[in-house]
Amino acid sequence: MTATAPQPQHDPYAALRYKPYRWFIVSMFTMTLASQMRAVIVGWQIYAITRDPLSLGLIGLAEVIPFVSCALFAGHLADVANRRRISLIALTAVLACAVSLFSFTSIPGFLDRHGPWPIYVVIFASGIARSFLQPARQALGAELIPRELFQSAVAWRSSVWQTGAVAGPALGGLLYGFAGPKAAYGTDVALSIIAVGTFALIAYTPTARAAAASTLEGLLGGIRFVMKERVILAALSLDLFSVFLAGSEALLPIYAAEILHVGPQGLGVLRAAPAVGAVMTSLYMAHRPPLQRAGRTMLMAVAVFAACIVVFGVSRSFWISLVVLAISGMADTVSVLIRSTLIQVFTPSNLFGRVTAVNSIFIGSSNELGAFESGVMARLFGTVTSVVIGGLASLGVVGLVAARVPQLRTLGRIERREGS
Repeated sequence: MTATAPQPQHDPYAALRYKPYRWFIVSMFTMTLASQMRAVIVGWQIYAITRDPLSLGLIGLAEVIPFVSCALFAGHLADVANRRRISLIALTAVLACAVSLFSFTSIPGFLDRHGPWPIYVVIFASGIARSFLQPARQALGAELIPRELFQSAVAWRSSVWQTGAVAGPALGGLLYGFAGPKAAYGTDVALSIIAVGTFALIAYTPTARAAAASTLEGLLGGIRFVMKERVILAALSLDLFSVFLAGSEALLPIYAAEILHVGPQGLGVLRAAPAVGAVMTSLYMAHRPPLQRAGRTMLMAVAVFAACIVVFGVSRSFWISLVVLAISGMADTVSVLIRSTLIQVFTPSNLFGRVTAVNSIFIGSSNELGAFESGVMARLFGTVTSVVIGGLASLGVVGLVAARVPQLRTLGRIERREGS
């Protein structure tokens, strides 16, 4: 009788055993906590000033224009320069934006005189900083651990991000509601300082990477790679259109103020609800072996996300809204984990920055342009109608992608390819 070789035991904590990656995770958590707080504070503050749903959409537009404009160059830079240095500069710029928002609130009557436009200017600047931060930081994270640990690392990174996305909106809403915007922005500044400091502690030796033949080739390298990899393109497109159409986050201040009547504290809880579901799902995914039917799972997850948005749109119960938002966060996390693992496993190291930049364009466009689309649709058709239509349209996108891209539908376990 032939003995069967024992299978290696799955170690869910393997990625966290690397000290540089632990500092990376701490910095990401504190910056996520700060940025999620900031989103709630800015959204409520602007809506309080204008009482116009379109003003909420302009928040996304103010960030996405510089973000998308700089993304390709930022990705190219992340592949030819020191990723740690780029990330630190960008994080410092985000800190400066947080300080500016704190200053606007600290000066008596400043926003009464100037309206929301100074806030939009800061959001525009933060979009530039975030455009450079995302590809450099994500590509750096992939260098801090071995490739065979990527799915574990992505799951932990997602769970940490989502934990910050749970606590951040709730903390921001509570601080704004009970202590005022100055205290809320002050906490944002303190957390941003910690994020910069802990990132500076990451020990990192840049690896040699093949340079592009020209700057133009470097800028287009990520796009060419994504266009060639049909499964990655389909996954990115699915995320882009589903979030663009079904994203309701920008309209949450209206739901909190006029539909569910729960105030800024309730807004914070609503913003945190998807992340609560996401944290639970991320922790579960981090402790389980890699998915065996990744493509089918991703399609189902996006369909569940869209269905939850439809239910949220028509809900008049705060508790039902919280539940469906939490389930939407669970589904979205599964989709994000599969997409992120696809990109990190299939992408060669010398293209990480550029491919991450393309990913950032897709995801950044879906979130920020989705926020603008939500504001315009809410102005034209009403808040509830715009959310329901978006959710139904997103379900249609899932069916279209499933029918047109069988490679994604039949994708099994995501494994490293030879030469990648």
